[in-house]
Amino acid sequence: MGRMDSVERRINRELKTVRVMIGLHCRDKHGGCPDLCEECLALWDYAKQRVDLCPFRADKPTCVNCTVHCYKPAMREKMKAVMRYAGPRMAWRHPILSLFHFLEGRRKERSKLSRC
Repeated sequence: MGRMDSVERRINRELKTVRVMIGLHCRDKHGGCPDLCEECLALWDYAKQRVDLCPFRADKPTCVNCTVHCYKPAMREKMKAVMRYAGPRMAWRHPILSLFHFLEGRRKERSKLSRC
């Protein structure tokens, strides 16, 4: 198992976390459709596109810890709203994804400190 395998696993896990968060937000805020509403589907497609085009692909930090904010302002505000709503609920509904997301964020913070 090489570095690229672990990078792809981490990125896939991040995408899964974002998809679950958008799903939680959509279900509770937009009427409980079995799948994503049109607005949330557009946000999900945009998030996948941004991750695919990320210049830090191999060393991608969590978005909150990133030095480059690649989301357009309107989409960034939508994603912030999703995360504000779904973030606290993730620990109960998806504890493993929440734990990995928390640890990934901490790992990047530590690596920033070690460069000093």
